[in-house]
Amino acid sequence: MPDKPPRVRLSDLCEQITDCPHSTPVWTNAGVIVIRNQNIRNGRLDLSTPSYTDEQHFEQRSRRARLRAGDLILTREAPMGEVCMVPQDLRCCLGQRMVMLRADPRKCHSRFLLYAIQSEEVQHEIRVNEGTGSTVSNLRIPLLEALPIPCPPLPEQRAIASVLGALDDKIDLNRRMCQTLEEMARALFKSWFVDFDPVRAKMESRDPGLPKEIADLFPSRLVDSELGPIPEGWTASNFGCIAEARREGVAANQIDAATKYIGLEHMPRRSISLWEWESGDAIESNKSRFAKGDILFGKLRPYFHKVGVAPIDGVCSTDIIVIQPKNRAAFSAVLGLASSDDFVAYTDKRSAGTRMPRTNWSDMAAYPVAVPPSAVLSAHDSIIRPLAERIASAIHEVRLLQALRDTLLPKLIAGEVRVPASLGSMQEMAS
Repeated sequence: MPDKPPRVRLSDLCEQITDCPHSTPVWTNAGVIVIRNQNIRNGRLDLSTPSYTDEQHFEQRSRRARLRAGDLILTREAPMGEVCMVPQDLRCCLGQRMVMLRADPRKCHSRFLLYAIQSEEVQHEIRVNEGTGSTVSNLRIPLLEALPIPCPPLPEQRAIASVLGALDDKIDLNRRMCQTLEEMARALFKSWFVDFDPVRAKMESRDPGLPKEIADLFPSRLVDSELGPIPEGWTASNFGCIAEARREGVAANQIDAATKYIGLEHMPRRSISLWEWESGDAIESNKSRFAKGDILFGKLRPYFHKVGVAPIDGVCSTDIIVIQPKNRAAFSAVLGLASSDDFVAYTDKRSAGTRMPRTNWSDMAAYPVAVPPSAVLSAHDSIIRPLAERIASAIHEVRLLQALRDTLLPKLIAGEVRVPASLGSMQEMAS
């Protein structure tokens, strides 16, 4: 069995360990990004819901240390021990309850340190107060500095970082691809169903920029309706005309470990890509059944904007409404509507409850919609459905890559599995 790498104090592997300012940032609607604990999860920096401060307060928060690419950010509490790396070309500063780690390149490869901190061995040390054995709720700087880090020679560190980094890079590539596909789908929905761009182009004798067989599906004028001007031949109706709620409850005693469960905690904001779910073996309350391809809408605090397409069959929280199109061709239009800012804002205004506001299907179904002829719905679906299928495929690939990464990481960090040190050198030469 290979020898275990020596353990070295974190402070001996870093050029700098800097605590965050102990003050609440001044929040702004735009400006310089402030990294918050909620942005760091599973070794990744997630800026899908960014927070900002202005230039003056950015400078104030950067006095102790100015973050640069390759620095690590570690959360000290709520939650404790989450870590990420600052990417290239990101200008940002620390929020609260976090610390910056800058690896000493003569002793420690920064990306290796990122993975070492994520290992169960180091996470255990973070969770347990040294010398007392008691679980701590926050990570004090002296304890952080004394953390024992598995530390093989630098060439081996680079090789480990190369193997795990290649998996993470592929995961990030898939995530970025899904984000791009979502943006494409949103743009097309808005163009066809909100702005009526093909119709307006014809009205102004412009090329709609569509294949002729699709352009011919759109009229050349708008007509008055109770919804305002809509394309000629379209019907002023409501969301319930093209969509319905699936109401299939499942008792807790009918749910086992093989059943996949999606709760609101698994649903990201403002993204239809659902990356996470868990086994249903610990479920103790009734749930709702859904099928792969169903649209899941978080009805609790709808302003959180949690709407996604199920990539699996399973059960979900009863605070999630399962939506299905009334006919197959309407899937993409239903998805575009349900995930739009206007629809979410509409449901939020009609939600009931002060502390825990919830929307309901009857209000959602009443949302005013201009419904096009079935040929337009089919044409739209023929473009968007393949994008949704690519997203689902990418989600499953990412989960496989994550499982491989999570299997390899502890074995590589602990020295149970060794990779040739030359691998790290070749990777650096290639990049």
